Amino acid sequence: MKKGVPQREAFLHSFLQLDMGRKSENTFREFHRYLGFFLAGIMAVYAISGIVLTFRNTDYMKSDVQVSTTLQPNLNEETLGAALRKRGFKVDKTEGDMLYFNGGSYNAKTGEASYTEKRLPAILENMNKLHKMHSGNPLFWLGIFFGVALLFFSISAFFMFRPSAPIYKKGLYFAVAGFLLTIVLLFV
Repeated sequence: MKKGVPQREAFLHSFLQLDMGRKSENTFREFHRYLGFFLAGIMAVYAISGIVLTFRNTDYMKSDVQVSTTLQPNLNEETLGAALRKRGFKVDKTEGDMLYFNGGSYNAKTGEASYTEKRLPAILENMNKLHKMHSGNPLFWLGIFFGVALLFFSISAFFMFRPSAPIYKKGLYFAVAGFLLTIVLLFV
């Protein structure tokens, strides 16, 4: 322990004074740099789709698309809403075998459904599917790899400079500010 450092701050002080050596710092910089170049495209996709997903409850950038599909005949209201993947689905009126709902109709006898749906342009739709990937998707490993890579980015930044360097100390202030902002956003 260094002279003048209180006992309770010894652990933090020793952590911040890690001396990894120039070779280790350069190795972290290289991994950080080349992984960043490699993942630049997918990071752009996640950034763009994240912005677009912020407006998912609006019709921003969406256009009307006419959809015709054949479902099982004689579906009740709840099953029809689930088959059409519509939240808050309700039938407005029924005339014989025809069920009418917001933006479309369903023939209970034949199973024919016709409705209008709001959709994003195909490229944005595909970006959103990639962003919202789940474990049932065949490419779920890509999402896991990307998450691990982002975690590496956030941690490796602390090992790219010597702890005694002014840029490292300034970086710690930004890291603490970012951490505090994250905590605030999680509890708002």
